Amino acid sequence: MTSHPEGGVEVGSDTRPGLHLGIPDLEYHAMPGLSSTGIKNMLKSPAHYDWYRTHRTERRAFDVGHAAHAKILGVGLGVVAYPDEHLTPSGNVSTKAATEAWASEQRAMGLVPVAPDQIAAVDAMAEKVARHPIAGKLIGSGIGQPEVSLFWDDPETGVACKGRIDWLQDEPIAVDLKTARTADPRRFGRTAADYGYAEQAMHYLNGLTATRGDTDARFYQVLVETEAPHFVSVVELDETFRFLAGVRVRRAIDLYAQCVESGEWPGYPAIIHSVAPPPWYEPDDDEGDISL
Repeated sequence: MTSHPEGGVEVGSDTRPGLHLGIPDLEYHAMPGLSSTGIKNMLKSPAHYDWYRTHRTERRAFDVGHAAHAKILGVGLGVVAYPDEHLTPSGNVSTKAATEAWASEQRAMGLVPVAPDQIAAVDAMAEKVARHPIAGKLIGSGIGQPEVSLFWDDPETGVACKGRIDWLQDEPIAVDLKTARTADPRRFGRTAADYGYAEQAMHYLNGLTATRGDTDARFYQVLVETEAPHFVSVVELDETFRFLAGVRVRRAIDLYAQCVESGEWPGYPAIIHSVAPPPWYEPDDDEGDISL
């Protein structure tokens, strides 16, 4: 293993505490350590985590996102187009079992299968990110490194943790790339809460503190829309969001440590759960009465 001349990043594929470059995507996912995805599943229930850690699958819905990451970051999984025999007359990907089997084989080899028209969309997304006045300077600007893997031990429990930052600059700035139906920053708060993006951000920031001593790192998320015209935005979670997410990450790691010690991975409590309506369920005062 050799040290990277800038930023103290190690080039190799072991899991010693620190920052590492050059770990292939599939190899990284097979390495031990509690990841942000593991934390998201622990927050559902330990049983969810125990299931998904041995049943990891790649779905077609993620293929365009993986291809966009590879194109924009310049590293990662390779891209392969579906051959004609796996396309419908209209150019869509066939849903036949043979097509799914072929796609699974490509993913196992570290390739992302996409339809020909999706390759054009990925190229357009990459161009939009590069031309964005902020996103273009955060990613691929020659400052920093793509897909930096972090390995560290949680200081409170000793749990081995890992993370993979899409783009890490030499200064304390980490960037995560998200492909989405909408890059509207006004909607991202709900999206971040629903999909655990806030917990992912705090997990990575904890990793930067543990590995590089960055106690004041900034974590930006670059959003690019998967459909034309592929609008782009850059967001950062506010202090309240980060605090609440940090509490949830702490809870997940502590629970994980307890489950490892006990050897038990419980699911939902075996009780009858009383469910309250969400805040938006109550009608607004100006909706008026509805009569039939």
